[in-house]
Amino acid sequence: MIWITRDRPKIDRIACPWLIKRFIDPDAEIIFAPHQQVLQKAAEIKAIPFDMPGVEYSHYEDRCTFDYIIKKHNLKDEALDRIAAIVRGADTDRHDFAPQSAGLEAIFSGLNYNIKNDRELLELGMTIYDGLYSWAKHLYKLKHTQGGPIEDLLFQVYNQYLKVDKSKKAPAWAKILREMIQDQLDTNMTMSLQQASQELEINPAYLSREFSKYFDNLSFGEYMRKLRIDKAIQLMENEQYSLTEIAYLTGFSDQSHFNRTFKRQVGQNPLNYRKSVTQVKKVQKR
Repeated sequence: MIWITRDRPKIDRIACPWLIKRFIDPDAEIIFAPHQQVLQKAAEIKAIPFDMPGVEYSHYEDRCTFDYIIKKHNLKDEALDRIAAIVRGADTDRHDFAPQSAGLEAIFSGLNYNIKNDRELLELGMTIYDGLYSWAKHLYKLKHTQGGPIEDLLFQVYNQYLKVDKSKKAPAWAKILREMIQDQLDTNMTMSLQQASQELEINPAYLSREFSKYFDNLSFGEYMRKLRIDKAIQLMENEQYSLTEIAYLTGFSDQSHFNRTFKRQVGQNPLNYRKSVTQVKKVQKR
């Protein structure tokens, strides 16, 4: 199959060819063309256009083209789901989707600036996404400080003797942000890092970098997901709410996203968790 998209690729338009060639069609041919020529060339050579307005393979809802390809071709792989969140955050400037999104955007913005040949850029991008997939498949739980005994020892010394309790000296913006997040607990909790930075009048890159220092050593996205799952667990104690309603009330776009996030945080899916809680209550009443 031949696939065609706009020239000067950066994030999604490199991630998608990688996904296509690695998981759908290893022999796929990827063509880059000027924006105004893509659809005409696609018709001439019977190619599939992607990451273009008005075509099937494109952004939908708050998702990007990479997400659509996974959905369209029914690719079931947790590592791809992790990469999808990173690509989505980088491609839509929503770095709250995944803490790695800002880094991915920075890398490919720099490569796009340095490399003017789209084929060379794609070739290098394929290698980068191969590495990202290996991380998402095998290494995503491993922190940099877990690399060996020396790193472990230094990290232990840091935590026990050197780490300063920065919560005692939290800046004014951190206190205001905590109040803003608390207010979100009574809504569907859809606040983004970008929205928070605008409200606080703080640079989003600075906020992303400093956030974890004052919020349980978690990134903005991780912290918000934790709060949403904590709220979901509270709502599960009330049997009048269905799991679909709980997913909506905690700000998840759909049931499957809620299920995946809940399982990553808690270790089991929402249905099994609710069953176990119900059984415990029954035993306690006896």
